Amino acid sequence: MSEKTLEGRVALVTGASRGIGWAVAVELAKQGAHVIALARTQGALEELDDEIKSVGGSATLLPLDLRDGEAYARLTEAIEGRWGKLDILVANAGALGTLSPLGHIEPKTWSEVMDVNVNASWMLIRALDPLLQKSDAGRAIFVTSGAADTFRAFWGAYSVSKAALNALGLVYAAENENTNLCVNLINPGPMRTAMRARAFPGEDPDTLPRPAEIAPLFLELSDPACKRHGEVIHFQR
Repeated sequence: MSEKTLEGRVALVTGASRGIGWAVAVELAKQGAHVIALARTQGALEELDDEIKSVGGSATLLPLDLRDGEAYARLTEAIEGRWGKLDILVANAGALGTLSPLGHIEPKTWSEVMDVNVNASWMLIRALDPLLQKSDAGRAIFVTSGAADTFRAFWGAYSVSKAALNALGLVYAAENENTNLCVNLINPGPMRTAMRARAFPGEDPDTLPRPAEIAPLFLELSDPACKRHGEVIHFQR
């Protein structure tokens, strides 16, 4: 039996109830990590837990809305109290918003996209950095998008939020040049997800890679032996 590369490590995955988050959570668990699966939907998390158990893994389910600013202190307390550290953070949760001219976007929609795509990642850094620093090989991975630098018309809120996320992640990486924490961003590109289907309803999903295909890249960056740091990595099938 091959050695599990993440045996004994603790990983937090946001947006874990479907899509890329689901696939990454399952693969991390397969490699021995205990997965803290965070999402808003309890039922979907329970289905994920069943899948993780079926591959011999273990998980802690955490129904939580990342827009709830008061939840981060509870999150930190729970992880510190049980494990005393965090080895892997996968900040995957995202919001598309509406595709429309900038002047037509409702303030509530703009705020929601910024809260989920940017502010939540900053709050995760603020809350969890002390725990990541306690790991002998902390790993933080943020899920970005090609929209961060293509600036397509009508993609305003999403594009701006992902550009800000890139800046956030790369600044965080620069602040950790001389620590055991490696920080990277992954741009999945076109992927067979529910968000992609909403953005491109006429697209044939069978032409797109499935989330499971990108999971090995997350595993590579989560490995204590991997030293990649400060990169925006574009997934290629």
